[in-house]
Amino acid sequence: MANLGIFKGSTLGSCHIVEEILGEGAFGVVAKCRNTLTNNTVAVKVHKKKLENAIEEIFILKWLQRHGSDTCNIVRWDGFFFDKEKLCISFEHLDQSLHHYQMAQNAKRLSMVELKSVLHQLATALSHLHSIDIIHADLKPMNIMVVDRHQHSIKVKIIDFGLARFASQVQQGECRGTMSYNAPEMSLGAPFNEAIDMWALGVTMAELAMGCALYPGMTEYDVLRAIIETQGKPPDDVLDCGKMLVSLIKSMLNLDPHQRITAREVLEHQLFAPSLPQSLSRHTELDVVHLPAASCEEDKDSNVQLPNRCVAAPSREEDVDFNVQTSNPHSAAPLTAASQKHLHPSGGMFSEWCSVFSSC
Repeated sequence: MANLGIFKGSTLGSCHIVEEILGEGAFGVVAKCRNTLTNNTVAVKVHKKKLENAIEEIFILKWLQRHGSDTCNIVRWDGFFFDKEKLCISFEHLDQSLHHYQMAQNAKRLSMVELKSVLHQLATALSHLHSIDIIHADLKPMNIMVVDRHQHSIKVKIIDFGLARFASQVQQGECRGTMSYNAPEMSLGAPFNEAIDMWALGVTMAELAMGCALYPGMTEYDVLRAIIETQGKPPDDVLDCGKMLVSLIKSMLNLDPHQRITAREVLEHQLFAPSLPQSLSRHTELDVVHLPAASCEEDKDSNVQLPNRCVAAPSREEDVDFNVQTSNPHSAAPLTAASQKHLHPSGGMFSEWCSVFSSC
């Protein structure tokens, strides 16, 4: 990433030595770094866009940190620092993306045991995010990390909150996320809410089960056309992952965001019962599968109550003190978020589109 002056062996800030470039995009670059003060390996996201974008992301991360989100299958944020004029955000280092993990599997798809475990963990993460008013808005296999590919049981965490927003502050017509994973209401510029994350989860799970993208396309028109052509008759014969999971994925892909299943409802689904009759699945490995409880802490009892949607987004502006740089989760600086208009996902073009679709 020559234009940012970042390469293997370079130093970010005062104590982060770059060991590897993990990824780069429109936002900037992510580098694997070693903190020379702690000798810990971290992932550092270096923003090259407007400072305002980085501030919005840090504000979201600070909000997540206040609510203990790093225990809910969400990446741990370690703080931020400056490298000259560039704002750098530090996270725990994780092994590899779920996309790359999937590509390394036989037939490029996950086993039923892995699918159930991944779905449970992602639904736990989204249930927590939605309970504290956060929409991720860009859920996809590349933004889900496998903590350690060599562990016997797969563990995943959601990363990249660069496009995340408070549900109570989204802007009308705002188009975010990645085209192939966007819910119809997002692609059509209609009002949206946290249901877009559930659509993205459904598309992601179908992709992990099939080994290929559910709705590929070069344009939004291509994707919407694929959705229209497949909705109502999803390829059950291709989804070789059991009738229950297919049914659950369909619930996430409901065209009407009001009817789309919630993360909490996913966690309470029969798929995650301690045991399932063999008749409910084509895979015998489904019969006895014990998953972690639907709480944020991994070792809690399964009767623990799921989070309720009771936390509102900050109602006042907080100023960023950029004289206080942080590199640990206990001293992050307070940040600023612009207040935006609350939208209710009803009516408008999306309702008309649903009406047209239902008559097809």
